Amino acid sequence: MLIRNLTHSVFAILFIVLFAFSNSVAVAQEDIISDDPAVISTGKQLFDGNCKACHKIHERLVGPALQDVYNRAPSIDWIKSFIKNPPKMIQGGDEYANALYNEYKSYMTAFPFEDEQIMALMAYIKDETNKGPAVVAPTDGGAADVGTGSASAPSEYLNLILIGLVVVLVLIFGVLIMIVNVMKRYLNKQEGVSEEDKEIVSQSFSISSLVRSKPFIFIATFLIVALIFKGVINGLFSIGIQRGYKPTQPIAFSHKIHAGDNQIDCNYCHTGVRKSKSANIPSANICMNCHSSILVESPEIQKIYAAVENNQPIEWVRIHNLPDLVYFNHSQHVQVGGLECQTCHGQIQEMEVVEQQTNLTMGWCVECHRTTEVNSKGNAYYEKLLEYHKGKGNEIMTVEDIGGLECAKCHY
Repeated sequence: MLIRNLTHSVFAILFIVLFAFSNSVAVAQEDIISDDPAVISTGKQLFDGNCKACHKIHERLVGPALQDVYNRAPSIDWIKSFIKNPPKMIQGGDEYANALYNEYKSYMTAFPFEDEQIMALMAYIKDETNKGPAVVAPTDGGAADVGTGSASAPSEYLNLILIGLVVVLVLIFGVLIMIVNVMKRYLNKQEGVSEEDKEIVSQSFSISSLVRSKPFIFIATFLIVALIFKGVINGLFSIGIQRGYKPTQPIAFSHKIHAGDNQIDCNYCHTGVRKSKSANIPSANICMNCHSSILVESPEIQKIYAAVENNQPIEWVRIHNLPDLVYFNHSQHVQVGGLECQTCHGQIQEMEVVEQQTNLTMGWCVECHRTTEVNSKGNAYYEKLLEYHKGKGNEIMTVEDIGGLECAKCHY
């Protein structure tokens, strides 16, 4: 009896120890994730730029909700391997990876992140998990939403103001004519006015005399010649400029819905913008990452399905064109220079149909190089160059100062 009780006690102790150990492992897995605000901020930037298109923290989107993922996944190392190469883990027979694929029916895009970047992502997800889902406060249906309206007057009001000003000017002109006529009649009735003054007062305005006068002919001829000359110059300068060009595309793609409403980062679809000369037009496979489960019944989405099934490329029409003699590198401007897409392409996130909004002329580019400061943050070479530049008494170093206006920079 004593031995049996001792045996039960030993098993109970072992069970408690194992349970505590398993809990400590789970806690340790969460505890190795940083709480540093700087790391969380880095993770947020990575999430917004790469994950936001398919994932939310507290809600399911294209992929699963990511709250508490560091505890739900087999391990942090598993998360690192899966983010770097999801197809490899699925095809390799990983049980958890295949369960995700069977539930969501799509491959996640592989991301070549460093381990530190993945841990920063986990830090942001952990921080958002601890905060919980955002609570939307109820609003009074009759209350006005102060602060969200436009600060400028609508165009209809501006048109009314302009029309009102024209009417006021016409009325003022009419009043002046009435005053002149009254003054003429008054002076004509006055005695003691000389004949010369009466002749001046009583003379009438003649349009035919004005038109035949030499000053009028000279001014009119000068204005006509100047307008013709200006039209010729404008026509010559407009050759090759496609500002406002917005061709009809084979699929009605809305940047406003994708980049604006859903805040999908441009780099998610245009994968080459940070690492190559061209930004790259997204393939149909990138579209299918989301549209394998979103709006699949849409006629426009069906065109993507048809292209994939028939192994045919989507023949998008190029909008922003540069002459063959011009060299432009996206990665140099976006990755090194830190420029946003809107700098050259306009407010792309507000466009239903994309159009060329800037001239993209040589003068436009040169002016940008003359005024844009060099971004030296995180670049030891430029930091030393900026320090040397300041030593010469110049506080600001622009692209022009590092050879941005040399002909060979942009022309072969």
